[in-house]
Amino acid sequence: MTDVQSDPSRRSERDTAETPTYACDDCGRRFYTQDLLVLHRGVAHPSALDEGERDAYREAYAAEERAIRSFRIRALGILVLLYFGFLLLYVFYAS
Repeated sequence: MTDVQSDPSRRSERDTAETPTYACDDCGRRFYTQDLLVLHRGVAHPSALDEGERDAYREAYAAEERAIRSFRIRALGILVLLYFGFLLLYVFYAS
């Protein structure tokens, strides 16, 4: 019996796609995307960054902040719709 993890030829495409490919030069921690690596280095190792890496960190931070803000607004909208939807259902079925 062969182990799937020890035999690279038997690994599925899903297994190889989930392997982190970007590694931090300072601590060795691995990340799935370049943006996550840039954010990690900006937070955990700010003194080791040069000017170009600082700019990349600021851009990645701003993009992450926009994504989080967009998610919060959409989540709030869904909650408001659910609230009023259930309120209308209550009004129709309770009366």
